Amino acid sequence: QVRLVESGGGLVQAGGSLRLSCTSSGTIFSRNAMAWYRRAPGKQRELVATISSSVTTNYADTVKGRFTISRDNAKNTVYLQMSSLKPEDTAVYYCNAKLEYVGAPNYWGQGTQVTVSS
Repeated sequence: QVRLVESGGGLVQAGGSLRLSCTSSGTIFSRNAMAWYRRAPGKQRELVATISSSVTTNYADTVKGRFTISRDNAKNTVYLQMSSLKPEDTAVYYCNAKLEYVGAPNYWGQGTQVTVSS
């Protein structure tokens, strides 16, 4: 059974930084594409960043240049380094894992709250 556990959320002032971690178990981590999503209050879930098994990364325009996604296959962990945080980054952040073939199931973590105060 695939399990994803996020950590690293919290309260930070605008302009500050946080690093989220997501540790995976029950899957061959290195074969998964990993992603971070977020859901702000009253809004739909938004894709934040992705990293493929070949370490190709993509970012939402809203976070490009401020957030960095990375992975450590030896630790079965994906990270999201967030800098220059803004109040509009406040959301629950979710980790996502998916094998890289059409129709592969998605796996989700429980989410971690990030709150950015102005």
